[in-house]
Amino acid sequence: MLTAATGHSGPPDSATDGSHLDRIEPVRDRVSDVYVYSAAMNTVIRNRVLRAADPDAPAPTLYLLNGANGGVDGSWYDETDVADFFRDKQVNVVIPVGGAGSYFTDWAFDDPILGHPRWSTFLTGELPPVVDAAFHGSGADAIAGISMAGTSVFQLALAAPGRYRAIGSYSGCVRTSDPQGQAFVTAAVGRQRGNAFNMWGPPGDARWAANDAYLHADRLRGTAIYVSTGTGVPGPFDTPEGAHGDLLQLTWQLLFGAPLEAVMNMCTRELQERFQQLGIPATFDLRPTGTHSWRYWQEDLHRSWPGFEKALTS
Repeated sequence: MLTAATGHSGPPDSATDGSHLDRIEPVRDRVSDVYVYSAAMNTVIRNRVLRAADPDAPAPTLYLLNGANGGVDGSWYDETDVADFFRDKQVNVVIPVGGAGSYFTDWAFDDPILGHPRWSTFLTGELPPVVDAAFHGSGADAIAGISMAGTSVFQLALAAPGRYRAIGSYSGCVRTSDPQGQAFVTAAVGRQRGNAFNMWGPPGDARWAANDAYLHADRLRGTAIYVSTGTGVPGPFDTPEGAHGDLLQLTWQLLFGAPLEAVMNMCTRELQERFQQLGIPATFDLRPTGTHSWRYWQEDLHRSWPGFEKALTS
């Protein structure tokens, strides 16, 4: 097998749990699809990897998680300028593909539709050592996500203390175990035809509270945190020009993305109050306008990167 780090034939880069590099398929210069076998899920996961500006020098890693569709129909790579934005930056960017409706967590039970989700194990334990071995990783990681994954990044940081130096949550709703949060999570999973009861059990099960980062925010102290949301009020990217002339997309943003972002705004303000009560430093970027859509998340990533870079290199 051709390994990305050395460029010579050799055994696949592996983690001690049996997960390993399956294959690498080049996409363009310094961009590849990296397929990693997950022992926990017994399947191969595709990851779009953007290599650091100097591929031969050690580099930290930024993991970018997609939303509820898992990136199968529109991902960070397809919908934003990540390839151009990170072209001159010394960081490996990894975009896992899959995990629709899973909240990127380890499910308590198998699901008839979503199968055997063990995404927390994959993202925090299986994938990083393979990425670091294949792409000269420095061992310093950050993670950011949109919408559903804006919740997951907090849960992943709690599940693996010290794994991430920085986390970014764009248009997420972190509180999950109160009645409103349970209803929201159940609906998000249901849109992907999954059953949230298979994830954390029935309402009232202790697993819902255990995975609620709002309740356990004190354990995030010491992590660089960036949280952003719009208000649902149409903004600069909610126009025909802002939607690149895609009127169907614009219609979705105005009819569905606007009220959805308004809910995210309320969730984010609750989280901000929680952090203030606990005295936990965090950056909250509460934009005065904007719907639940990619152009705003691209802007959020640009704004959050300087903080991520500082945390990754300090």
